[in-house]
Amino acid sequence: MHVLITGGTGLIGSALAKSLIESKCEVTILTRSPDRQQSSASEGVRFEKWDGETETGWGHLVTEVDAIVNLAGAGIADGRWTRARKEQIRESRVKAGQALVSAIRNAEAVPKVVIQSSAVGYYGPGDDQIMTEEALPGTDFLAGVCVDWESSTESVESMGVRRVVIRTGVVLSALGGALPRMTLPFRLFAGGPLGSGKQYFPWIHIDDEVAAIRFLLENEDASGPFNLAAPNPPTNKEFVRYIGKAMGRPSLMPTPSLALRTLFGEMSTVLLDGQRAVPTRLHEAGFEFSFPDPVAALRDML
Repeated sequence: MHVLITGGTGLIGSALAKSLIESKCEVTILTRSPDRQQSSASEGVRFEKWDGETETGWGHLVTEVDAIVNLAGAGIADGRWTRARKEQIRESRVKAGQALVSAIRNAEAVPKVVIQSSAVGYYGPGDDQIMTEEALPGTDFLAGVCVDWESSTESVESMGVRRVVIRTGVVLSALGGALPRMTLPFRLFAGGPLGSGKQYFPWIHIDDEVAAIRFLLENEDASGPFNLAAPNPPTNKEFVRYIGKAMGRPSLMPTPSLALRTLFGEMSTVLLDGQRAVPTRLHEAGFEFSFPDPVAALRDML
């Protein structure tokens, strides 16, 4: 299998590429800086330059590949949500998807499957409501971004391409992403819940994230949206208690909601709101999590 990955230099893309190469698959990653990435990449990964917005310079590759995994998009939590930043978050995702559609439309042969990235933020902030893939989208900024993100590649289905949408929770890895940031206060003996701690925390181990993507790539019956989050999501208060237990640190120092809203502005919703998203369709398709339990997952990573 030859897989083309956009956003392939990030946490998920790098792990996915490594897994595919180990299985003797071909991997091509689209990136703005192919020369710099090539020097530190896993052997066998091929990098091609793109601007993140068009098919210029790489569109011909679509004819060569069996699958495309679209992970491209500016970081959600990389800075305060100014008007310009919010536009960048949305546009980086939509334009990348539109570029893929254009490349597929102009290709002599189309890929068998497109994996379209999204997030559980699609459902908007939730309380105790369990959110399966059938739940309606939310009305906040992140939900709107996810709706547009998912829609950006929808038209490939009319071209005969199987399309899977992955609505991912918080991906946990010792190598980067959210977990190192979450554990830092615990290393300083200052860990604790964020805000009320009652918000649900939909998480997934990086190994399960990669395994689920590969499962959906290879399962020809899989299409439509899938929640990529571990079963039985805990609340934030419960999860930080698990972190403290895994690290042998207390978890009694809450960070007030007001402080987070003052520090991060609108972006604080990423920390203070959550979704009780469950992987109903993954279970129905026969996928089995290696790390369904947060305590075992944290011990593995920490």
